[in-house]
Order: sequence, then structure tokens, then C-alpha cells
Amino acid sequence: MIKRIVTFGEIMLRLKSPARERLFQSPVLEASFGGGEANVAVGLSRLGMEAYFVTALPDNLIGNACIGELKKHGVRTDFIVRSGQRIGVYYLEAGANQRPSKVVYDRAGSSISTLGSGVIDWDAVFKGASWFHITGITPAISPSAAELAEESMKKAKEHGVTISCDLNYRKKLWKYGKSAPEVMTKLLKIADVAIGKRKTARKALAYSVTRKLKGAD
Repeated sequence: MIKRIVTFGEIMLRLKSPARERLFQSPVLEASFGGGEANVAVGLSRLGMEAYFVTALPDNLIGNACIGELKKHGVRTDFIVRSGQRIGVYYLEAGANQRPSKVVYDRAGSSISTLGSGVIDWDAVFKGASWFHITGITPAISPSAAELAEESMKKAKEHGVTISCDLNYRKKLWKYGKSAPEVMTKLLKIADVAIGKRKTARKALAYSVTRKLKGAD
């Protein structure tokens, strides 16, 4: 039986243009919160599982609203650290017909990107946990976030927790001097389960899958 499930990563403020409008075509943006790891926690909670989401958020009204949204979906927020000055933001312009969707990130200096190692009490986080989920987004944010990702995975391993890692390659994020394969290859050696398409594996790990498996993408 799967007990406590923990996810770790950045949750962001999502500002979207209404309907199929271009960004700032009208003076309105729809605000919500989202992030790969937080979305997993929400989904698991809706399925009746005990899901905890770990991150860092500023101690202000926006951080409070974000935590409130997670709690609304039944996600446990006990281990969220209140630190830093801002929540990461991304602007979304939904595509229409031949016009593709566009995403603009504004996440430099966000709370999780500046959080140092040794701040989160991972022993408390993983006490009684059975599964830990992380993605390749977190180590792409900043050098310190990459260190945190490794720290979290090593701690989960110490506690005998099963670790899954969604490769989730984001080209726009790998800008701080290290490539995705340099970082992700090291982290995948700690994980028990890797999730991703062959195309993602090539980019995130510089790994080429030469034999197509039955049912593979």
C-alpha cells in the first residue's frame, strides 16, 4: 500500500491571456497557480492519496494565496518553507489555429531558486513516506536548486523511499552554465523510476534509444 507521497519543485503564478487573445491584447490576465510537481500532488490528492508538496514561497499575500489553493485540493503543505522575496511567474499566450502557444518565464530570483541546501528538514519530510517525485525542471532553475534536488533525492534514498523522476526537459531554463546531461545523468543514478519520452531522454541525458520497444512513443 502506498503511504505518504511527497513531491518537490517550484510552483508558479500563471498569468494567461483570456481565450485565444495575444498577451496584452486586452488589459486582462487570468491568474492561477501551477507547476509540474504541484500538479502531481493535486492529482494524487484527488485520487484520495496523502500527498505532500514541498517548495519555498515568499511570506506574503501571494505566497499565502498559493498555499490556500493547494490546501483547497487537499494537498498537505506542512513542509513548505517561507523564504525569499518572490514567487516565479510565467505568462501564457494560448495558441490559435496555426499560431502556437507562447510561454514567457519571469522566475529569476524566485524563492526556490535562491533557497540553500540544509534548510528543508528532509528527515521530517520523508518520515513515513513511501514515494518521492521530482522532475528535471527543478535542477534546471539554478545551481542551488540543482543542489537541493540532489540533496532531496539522497535523503529519500536514505529513508528507503521509492524515487521517481520525470525528465521534463525545459530548454529555456538551462542557462546557468551546466547542461542538462551534466546534471540529470547524475540525478538519474539515484532515482528508481525515470519518466520521459525518447526525445526527452536524448535532450536531458544525451542518451539515444536505438531500439523501439513495443508500445514505446
